[in-house]
Amino acid sequence: MKTIRQLPHRLLTCLLVSCGLLGAHAQDWAKSRLENSPRHLEWVTIKQGSRDVKCFLAFPEVKDKATAVVVIHEIFGLTDWVRGVADQLAEAGFIAIAPDLLSGTAPGGGGTAELGGGDAVRKAISSLAPDQITADLSAVVEYVTKLPACNGKVAVGGFCWGGSQTFRLATNNKQILAAFPFYGSGPEAEGEIARIQCPVYGFYGGNDARVNATIPKSEGIMKQAGKRYEPVTYEGAGHGFMRAGEAPDASEANQRAREAAWKRWKEILGRL
Repeated sequence: MKTIRQLPHRLLTCLLVSCGLLGAHAQDWAKSRLENSPRHLEWVTIKQGSRDVKCFLAFPEVKDKATAVVVIHEIFGLTDWVRGVADQLAEAGFIAIAPDLLSGTAPGGGGTAELGGGDAVRKAISSLAPDQITADLSAVVEYVTKLPACNGKVAVGGFCWGGSQTFRLATNNKQILAAFPFYGSGPEAEGEIARIQCPVYGFYGGNDARVNATIPKSEGIMKQAGKRYEPVTYEGAGHGFMRAGEAPDASEANQRAREAAWKRWKEILGRL
């Protein structure tokens, strides 16, 4: 495991605190970024069986067809911050699509926005069936691959809950060229790992002991299966550092980790 001056620490509490404490204020600065973006941003609805999956789509301003990235949201659903990540990927030259996997879970068929955040969102996300998540994400991959502006290459990246779903999607979808789980645990079944056909590049905060405790096992079973897994841990960063490191009151460690992670992510995407 590659480590950037690793320090141990914790996760779930950190997850709820570091992300949750940002609250409405975080959404204010994230929403402001979106409102001032010069790029083409739109909402699309993707059919998956009888389901309608609402997705946020961001296009880069580039001459040639671009690689696409499916962005999987945190346990907090499709927030302004996640949409901002999609916009930042578009700024870097990639098509980005962020599905609301909570589509249809709110009264009246709404999703994250209609659930209103907090416990309602976490309760809804915990009730999602794994097969539905896989089917939704695979439909999104198929959709974005066929966009006229896409070069046919698709990667997937996700955060926290979405990081775990990113690793899991790699076991279920042969179309994706790379998986980028951010502070999410990997599958533990050797049979699932054996199905992975793309490299997995992990991003972890040094102060995130619960998630980091799963890395050695992921390394072991990925190596045994002959799969490529490259985790990097950022010293002093907490769980959720990609979000926390962008906040106006970001700690130096989270800000530094976010900048380094973005640099790595964009460089790898550019090589696909």
